[in-house]
Amino acid sequence: MLESRIKTIMDSPIQLHQESEERYLITEITWLGYETLLKKLEDKPGYRVTYLDGVLEIVSPSLRHESIKKRIGDLLLIYFLETDTEYYPKGSTTFRKEEKKGGTEADESYCIGVDKEFPDIAIEVIITSGSINCLAVYNQLGVKEVWFWQNESFSIYHLREENPTKLIQTYGYELIQSSEILAFLDINLLTECVNHPNPLLAAKEFRQKIRNKL
Repeated sequence: MLESRIKTIMDSPIQLHQESEERYLITEITWLGYETLLKKLEDKPGYRVTYLDGVLEIVSPSLRHESIKKRIGDLLLIYFLETDTEYYPKGSTTFRKEEKKGGTEADESYCIGVDKEFPDIAIEVIITSGSINCLAVYNQLGVKEVWFWQNESFSIYHLREENPTKLIQTYGYELIQSSEILAFLDINLLTECVNHPNPLLAAKEFRQKIRNKL
């Protein structure tokens, strides 16, 4: 059954549409089945895979998704360089923990200060909502901050409880106004520059405004 579902996905051509995203949801998948799929998709880049407690979701991102992801990454690189911040980019690396039955691939991810097994910051660009709650997966992985870009703005969540007792609905994460890991970052400026119609002018403006604050 799983093999036939995987073959259907593998045989489907990847088509990057401007807005729409293709999603595949498969239930009752073992950890071995998840790792098998990851290996099969190694030679077919373009898909993002999330796994949690036996549920597998596969997404083929849209052109808009990829454009926004790249712009956020480019602007954060400027921030790191201008503020002399030690950073280790992890990109869309697959992070997973078998004992927690969870794994995912962020759009962008970073370790700050020192390199680690799992990132401090994971960034998710949301064009269409998925079936698996990303915060549930990131809690299992112990990621400190999760940034969502949705409806042309950021929502930032910081992990407060690894075993949620108060923040149950957000899986131990608290919604905050700005990053606690990148405390110097002006999230409003970053948002403005991501939304700017001209990426080059946005990058120059972002860099100059950071320099003015230093």
